[in-house]
Amino acid sequence: MNGHSLNKTLSNLNLGGLRYFDSIGSTNDEALAWAAGDAKDLSLVIADEQTQGRGRLNRKWFTPKGSAIAFSLILRPSAPLRPHLTRTVGLAALSIADSCLKHGLAARIKWPNDILLNGKKTAGILIEMVWSGADVEALVIGVGINVHKTAVPPAEVLQFPATSIEHELGREPPECEGILFDILSAFLSWREHMCTDKLINAWEELLAFRGKQVQVCAGGRAPVIGELLGLESDGSLRLRNAHDESVIIRFGDVSLRPTA
Repeated sequence: MNGHSLNKTLSNLNLGGLRYFDSIGSTNDEALAWAAGDAKDLSLVIADEQTQGRGRLNRKWFTPKGSAIAFSLILRPSAPLRPHLTRTVGLAALSIADSCLKHGLAARIKWPNDILLNGKKTAGILIEMVWSGADVEALVIGVGINVHKTAVPPAEVLQFPATSIEHELGREPPECEGILFDILSAFLSWREHMCTDKLINAWEELLAFRGKQVQVCAGGRAPVIGELLGLESDGSLRLRNAHDESVIIRFGDVSLRPTA
């Protein structure tokens, strides 16, 4: 993967700009700085290697050279999209799931921000914002995808079982540039439905552990245990607890696990 071939592969997508790095600390850090300046909508930062990549809750995200896809996409939300910005993680997750499906892999979305193949984490999403006063000026959608087996960290450092596209396919995976093109193409399509129930319904349909008992931990509070029912219109999670009461889990520093 290199900047010249990426520009050629992605030329039909009308991106706002492209910055490619052989190696970088964090694509999100680069994108946040760019977004605070003159970055246009749909500007993209991508690297072949990340040395300081991070996921949610400041967890380290491994991106060894030549093994994974690590990119950050900058969005400048239009007025109609602003009431629906909490759906952005679903927009990104569906785009990754669509790309996996194109290659014969049935992905599931572990709320709020992970992509699973056969119950194991293959991709993660980290969304950060650039503010102008009380308004969101830009969103940065950071995505990391384990393409080759070498992208999967050692088991002893994992918070959740992980896998790669190569492992799940059982053969050499598609080129990273092709996977990225599929994701961005799906993203542009799903973005048109961000304000509609179609996006929420599709996201809900792909929820991992739907209909099963899960445990959700949020901050230092006691875990919430219940049956995973689905999503609210803003993308929040809806559970049914042991008292047959509906419980809504909002976005934040949350972690979801199956109870068995």
